[in-house]
Order: sequence, then C-alpha cells, then structure tokens
Amino acid sequence: MPSEETSPHGGVPAGLEFFYAAPGAVAGGTITVEGEEFEHLTQVMRHIEGDTIGIVDGAGMAYVTTVATLRKRSAQCSILSTHPRLHEPARQVTLALAVLKNPSRFDLVVEKATELGVCRIIPMVTARTIARHARVERWQAIALAAMKQCGRCVLPAIPPVMTFEEVIAGCQGGKVLFHEQASTLFGRSADTHGTLAWTVCIGPEGGFTGAEVASALAQQWSIVSVSDRRLRSETAAILAAALLLTP
Repeated sequence: MPSEETSPHGGVPAGLEFFYAAPGAVAGGTITVEGEEFEHLTQVMRHIEGDTIGIVDGAGMAYVTTVATLRKRSAQCSILSTHPRLHEPARQVTLALAVLKNPSRFDLVVEKATELGVCRIIPMVTARTIARHARVERWQAIALAAMKQCGRCVLPAIPPVMTFEEVIAGCQGGKVLFHEQASTLFGRSADTHGTLAWTVCIGPEGGFTGAEVASALAQQWSIVSVSDRRLRSETAAILAAALLLTP
C-alpha cells in the first residue's frame, strides 16, 4: 500500500500507483478493472483486497479507491475520493511532429510529451518526411502507460497521420512553427502567459522547406526557433512542450 502521507493534491496519497479504467467502467461508487489492467494490477503489482490504488479514466477523472473484491478476471474497486483533472495543466498544448526516420525517437517524444502534459500529439507527414511507418496503436499504448506512470488523468489524443497542410489549416489559438533558421527565439515573440491553447509544429530531420514555411506564414503561424543551437527534432519537440507546460 502507498504511504499514508498525502501529496500536494488533497486526499491523494503520496506514491499512489495508478491504473486505467474507461469512463464506462464506473458504476455508482464502484469501478471495474479488467483485461490487461487487471493482469497488471494482480500479477505484476501483486495488489490484494484492501489495497489503496489510483484509477484514471483518460477523460479527465482520477479516483482514489480500495480494491474491494478480486474475481477471476476483474477487480471491483470502491471509490474513496474523486479528483477531476488531477495533475493536468491549465494550458492545452497540441504537438504536431513529423514522423521520424528512427521510430524509437518518435516513441520517446510520445512518452515525454505525455508526462509533460501535452493533450494531443499529431503525427505528421511533410515534404521531407522519409519514414514509412505509422504506429498509431503503439503510440497510443505508450501514451497510456506514460499517463498512468505520471499520474495524469487525460490521455493525449493521437489521431491518424495528418499532412502538413491539414495541420496548419486546422489549428486555433497560439500557433508556432519551429524552424532552425528563424531569427526569433520562442518566448520572445509572443505573450505565452496570455494564451491557454497552443499548437507547436516540429519538422523532420531535414527540417521544413521554404514553401512550407511560407505556407505557415500565410496561415498566421509564428516562425520561431526553440534554441540558438540546432537540435534534433525529438529534442526540439520535448523542449517546446516543456517551455509551454512547465510553470
């Protein structure tokens, strides 16, 4: 069982382990954990009846619960307290990143962006994208694991791969495209404290083409750099998310 000390979020024990159950698994004061999460709960983490665990639904709710009944293929957990938007930032950040040549690097971005608090991750195809893989189901599984690990209760949306043109035409709020040749460092070009919805667009290993930058400018995107050094795409994506989401 976790320590009885509470975290800064009142009523949530420090060190609480979180598991996932879809919103439909909640019925009255009980949550049913089943499938892979049940196996993880009982076979990996070895929880027993009476243990206190956290449950997140991926849609904005977190619960502190007690494992009330263990059955052959499911666990019935009694809700002790409810915590809307536990560990969620006020700012809504969408990260659009070109699919990278090395798939493990995109995996890393999904994991770290989820931990930082990104609400949507868009895999994107640009003019210089050379990767031929799109592992949306794997990325969704990575995001789910990262959400539980860091105690978030919102599962980042990861849609099917979109084109660069679809991304720049369909986003609202603050819109920044990171380009290594931009003369303005991000944070000096806009009041980041006054906007709650942001989309950041990061190119592939070869960067964006001049035509893509011009197209983004025509759609009122700000063209900025994230560092005075040239960073790998995955590094720039993680840094951009951290700049927007770290208090």
